[in-house]
This record gives sequence, structure tokens and C-alpha cells, in this order.
Amino acid sequence: MHLQKTADGVLVHAPAKLNLFFEVLNRRSDGFHEVETLVYPIDLYDTLILSGQADSRIDFRLFFASGDAGCRDVPEDSSNLVIRALELLRRRAGSEFGTRVCLRKRIPTAAGLGGGSSDAAAALAAANVLWGLHWPRERLAQVGAELGSDVSLFFHPAASICRGRGEIIAPAAVSPMLHLVVVRPPEGLGTADVYRICQIADKPRPLRPFAEAFGRGDLKRMAETMFNRLEASASVLSPWIARVRRELESVDCVGYQMTGSGTCCFGLCRHARHARRVARRLQTRGIGMVYAVRGCR
Repeated sequence: MHLQKTADGVLVHAPAKLNLFFEVLNRRSDGFHEVETLVYPIDLYDTLILSGQADSRIDFRLFFASGDAGCRDVPEDSSNLVIRALELLRRRAGSEFGTRVCLRKRIPTAAGLGGGSSDAAAALAAANVLWGLHWPRERLAQVGAELGSDVSLFFHPAASICRGRGEIIAPAAVSPMLHLVVVRPPEGLGTADVYRICQIADKPRPLRPFAEAFGRGDLKRMAETMFNRLEASASVLSPWIARVRRELESVDCVGYQMTGSGTCCFGLCRHARHARRVARRLQTRGIGMVYAVRGCR
């Protein structure tokens, strides 16, 4: 995430993420799933602005970037993960700080891009500065882990390998600059619904071959070893997955797959011009919102 102080408060750009590799290892007794995934942050951002409040209220305002219809189901009440994050941080800090929050949504929801989790992490980081808590990143990440499996990873600046239910995070040895095209079809999916019908393999797919190709920036080998265990389940629930895959295949992407629990899919491109060219072609085909993106630093 990118954080900066302003005259009135703190501004944060909260990135989306892609799961370039995703394996489900088993179901845990606590209801979560054990996973192994390589997560790559991309330069598709939501923006949060936190500013001072005279009392203890959390005044939350939500705005939508022009044309981002895939964000319209974001809650504006206390169930929003940003509000929950700020309230949890206040409880952990033993404070009654208030704040005004403006959230401008660009990252589509129900898509596997982690937008809600990224917004929560950004809210924690911004409030930490605004309220003068001076907590280290690791302590904020622990608070984030209480909110959801993906929140903690957004405190890491580059590609990460996540295990456990997603909260055990290690930086990838190398994080090459990738150029991709992302497609969010008109239909979203609920994460719990996708996991519910996921078939766990007797022999999990190993991460190592993909991680090694990723570290070398070997696009061809990355395409051969990319994998997402949840894609088959999501494809049962939504015909859009297969349709988007066919479109990505037709425009000469190096490789392509679904991210997270869907429904967003992405195509791996050779360079920035290739990603922009592919995005322009896909935008004419009525398959939803299309973005040309790259890794974020």
C-alpha cells in the first residue's frame, strides 16, 4: 500500500492482489482451510482518506469510481470491513479516537482480488498514523489477522507466499515486474460457496515449480505451472469462468487462470504494450470489466 500524510489527515492507496498459485491442502477443524498460495499485488487501487474527528464517531463515506459497476454491493454500514478494522484497532489500543473516512472503490467485489481485505489493512495503517499509535507493521498485521485471512498480507510490500489459512506470510525471494490483464465478469461469487464444493486432492500440487519460475521471471514456465484449486469449483457455480478463459486464450496470453475464489480471471502478458493491446480487444467482447495492470511496489 502507498501511504502519505496530507494537510488534513492520511491518504492510502490500497492495492488489489492476484493469486498466481493457489492450492487447498485440507479442511481444518476450525472451519477454515489450509492453503498454500503465491500472492502478487497489482496497481489497481482503492483510495482511503482518514481525517480527524472531534468526537469518537467513525464517520464513513463510500464513493464509486466512474463505471465500476462491480463494486456496487459494498456495504455502507458497520459490517464494512473498514469500519470493523477501525473499531477493532480502537479496542486493542484502549482508545476512543474518532475519524472521518472516505473510501473510493475501484477494486471489484466478489472477485478474488482482495479489495475488502486491502481496504481494512489500509484503514489500520492510516489510523495508526492519524491516531499517533506508532505500532509496528507486525502488530497491525496481527490485528488484521483477526478480521480475515487475507488482511495481513497487505502489510507486505511485494509478492508473498501465504500458508495456514493465509495468515502465515513470507516474502517471495524475488518479485519480478509482471504485466497482466484482469477480467471481472458481470457475475461475482461468494468465497464460502466456492470452498463448500471444493474437492481437495489426495496429492496436493506443489508450489515450488511455480515459485522457481516466478523468481526467474520465466513467463513460459510460469504459465505451465500456474494453478488454482478453486477454479474448478467456481466454474461449477458460474459459467462466466469458462467463457472468460476462452476469451483469454483467444487473445494470445502467455497463460491465464482465475484468482482467489473468483470470478476474476487474469492473463499473463509479455510486456505493458501487450497487456494494453489485449485489454482493448477484450473490452469489446461484453465479458465485464477489463484492466491492464502490472505489479505494484
